[in-house]
Amino acid sequence: MTTLSALSGRHVLLTGHTGFKGAWLALWLARLGARVTGVALPPDQPNGIWTAARLDDLVDSRFADIRDPAALTAAIGDVDADVVIHMAAQPLVRASYADPVGTFATNVMGTAHVLEAARRMPSLRAAIVVTSDKCYDNREWVWGYRECDPMGGKDPYSASKGCTELLTASWRASFFQAPDGPRIASVRAGNVIGGGDWSEDRLIPDFMRAAFGDTELAIRNPRSIRPWQHVLEPLGGYLTLAAGMLGPEADQLADGWNFGPDPGGVADVGHVCQMLCDRWPGQGSPRLSLAQSNDAPHEAGVLRLDSTKAASRLGWRPRLALERTLDITAAWYVAQARGEDMRDVSDHQISTYEGAAA
Repeated sequence: MTTLSALSGRHVLLTGHTGFKGAWLALWLARLGARVTGVALPPDQPNGIWTAARLDDLVDSRFADIRDPAALTAAIGDVDADVVIHMAAQPLVRASYADPVGTFATNVMGTAHVLEAARRMPSLRAAIVVTSDKCYDNREWVWGYRECDPMGGKDPYSASKGCTELLTASWRASFFQAPDGPRIASVRAGNVIGGGDWSEDRLIPDFMRAAFGDTELAIRNPRSIRPWQHVLEPLGGYLTLAAGMLGPEADQLADGWNFGPDPGGVADVGHVCQMLCDRWPGQGSPRLSLAQSNDAPHEAGVLRLDSTKAASRLGWRPRLALERTLDITAAWYVAQARGEDMRDVSDHQISTYEGAAA
């Protein structure tokens, strides 16, 4: 991805940098030569990639709750970034049922607070708001959702992401239209997996806990169909978009974008679990229980993304087949269990992916 060189030497404000996707993006930005300031809550996963890969010495790391505009201003009031990438969020569907108000406060009002802080930065050229494939009004279609499809969401998490997209579009039309001023885009990915995620109620972390603990893994919705992709796939798309928005085509790129997997990456949950069991390189393997749960809260049954726009206008396309994605993901967790240097492991996976993308 030679176009990513445009980010070298740029000052990037990254929210949510201590989370799973945010930590991978912080490491990649540092590799590219960007100067990264991060703002997030303190890391809550002692084995997650942020802590395991010792990323705190690569980032000017600051802590604040984006729901609190005064705390956010105190944390980053002196930051004047060229690019803002907003990833901080409450990212879990089941957690949104437990705390729907907090989910909306973080994902919707938190985004408004971040964008208002970004508007005060004189050097700002581009802002990218990261939402989710679940932002679309899900009709249980068998084809992928396109960027022109309506926003929606039945569960609190999905609805909050649909609202975040509407908020971003409003800020774009209201505050990011000045000639020669900064531009704003939004990005949506599929079910992102990869090493270093130890969140609760996520498939891959649950699999790893069962594998290393030699326990049974109960799958809530084994027939639910999702677009699976390695974390580096959409992050490469976000970076490609950010680099493009620093150039003369910024006006044309200030829009919503899907960065989903190829059709081969779309599979039901039970199949993905069985694939991972079949190729598990560690000692033992979890015992799968694929019975449909009757008490699980509502989640979409079928979800696909159409990324034709990103392919045709940005030249971005996914590079990793689902089998390769699972291999790389499993290798990260096995390396961690063996006590390897996870900064080196993670950096090597990014380097290998850059070679595949090139």
